[in-house]
Amino acid sequence: MLITNATLITWDDPNQVLEDHAVYLQDGLIIEFGPQAEMLERYPQAERLDAHGQYVMPGNICAHTHFYGAFARGMAIPGAPAKDFPEILQKLWWPLDLALTEEDVRLSALVMLAEAIKHGTTTLIDHHASPNAIAGSLDVIADAVDQSGLRSVLCYEVTDRNGPAGAKAGIDENVRFIQRTQREKVAGGRVAATFGLHASLTLSEATLEACRQAVPAGFGFHIHVAEHEVDQYDSLAKCGQRVVDRLHRHGMLGPRSIVVHAVHVDAREINLLAESGTWVTHQPRSNMNNGVGVPQVESMLRAGVDVCLGTDGFTSTMWEEWKFAYLLHKVWNRDPRRMPGDKIVRMAVYNNARLAGSFFPGAPLGVLTPGAHADLIFVDYHPHTPLTVGNLPWQIIFGFHESMVTTTMVAGKLLMRDRQLLTLDEAEIAAQARQQAPKVWSRYQAQFF
Repeated sequence: MLITNATLITWDDPNQVLEDHAVYLQDGLIIEFGPQAEMLERYPQAERLDAHGQYVMPGNICAHTHFYGAFARGMAIPGAPAKDFPEILQKLWWPLDLALTEEDVRLSALVMLAEAIKHGTTTLIDHHASPNAIAGSLDVIADAVDQSGLRSVLCYEVTDRNGPAGAKAGIDENVRFIQRTQREKVAGGRVAATFGLHASLTLSEATLEACRQAVPAGFGFHIHVAEHEVDQYDSLAKCGQRVVDRLHRHGMLGPRSIVVHAVHVDAREINLLAESGTWVTHQPRSNMNNGVGVPQVESMLRAGVDVCLGTDGFTSTMWEEWKFAYLLHKVWNRDPRRMPGDKIVRMAVYNNARLAGSFFPGAPLGVLTPGAHADLIFVDYHPHTPLTVGNLPWQIIFGFHESMVTTTMVAGKLLMRDRQLLTLDEAEIAAQARQQAPKVWSRYQAQFF
């Protein structure tokens, strides 16, 4: 395929914005790009896809999300509103995940995947929980990812809150699915795996050690850390150590592990994360919604921590997440100089691409360059001021919107063209979800009454 009439945003280093260019794709990879006249002469027989002057750029990457939370949208929570994050867990998320069946897992994944395609997010790192439907749940999600055509990294959250049998089932599901990805190319190699843990506050010393013993060689962990102070209080009470120190003692940090949030970590914990090469993901919309505070992202970056950007189950509108990250740190610190656009790009583009690429090492991700995966989006943006390499971060923050994404492809396969989804029937999925949601909500409500 030859993409023609395009303005390219490459996101390589240094980034380039190239007008009147064409891109040649083959076998799921970007082969080369160049001035359109030259490329038309070089590939006269290639199937053509006309970008009509739109921006063609790498698809967005989400470093942390929860597909299983789809049925929370619009759901009424019984009783008085939760006063803090521990109550949000107890009143919303833990009863909801207990209410999920295998069919709910499938539909919630499809709902979120359809949204991701529409919003130009081509790779997502998911963190799953369904305590009454653990065994095989990652296969169900992988099948949905396969159907969608997107790229994803999956895991199951291990926790002690549903007893020893539940913890063991979570461990077994992680190990089984990791081993499956080692044996075969799941969804044609578009699905990878890691080992999920809920959070230190719901994990005993014995369970942490069991997870460390069980994780296959070469794999790391995906865990929520210090989203609220209660995580630190619990860890100090359990073992006299703060959360990151505790994970470090168990050998769970490192360049294959992802720490989510890290809102309430101290200077030594930041240094441990940097020294170990552990990834951290920042989810500003979630932090705001849960009222948990704001992590020291700029300090982490300065200390050498690789901070990425995720959504924590919000819609896969990554440019919205950019905007919230850009604004939140300014108001939190009462300083308009904080969190400039180039730091947002460092997290959301370069660090996200490196993190996702570590799970899909066959070719570069998140960059438009020869040899990279052909995971691309078309953006119908018409700037009324000059768009340059220098001001692109701020053009995106103040101008781009996910509704401008018209075409999405992964591995050279079109998943959406001219705003029409090609791999998923969005209306049918939504209709099925609307029929299923009342059943989920009823099972959820039954846990309170």
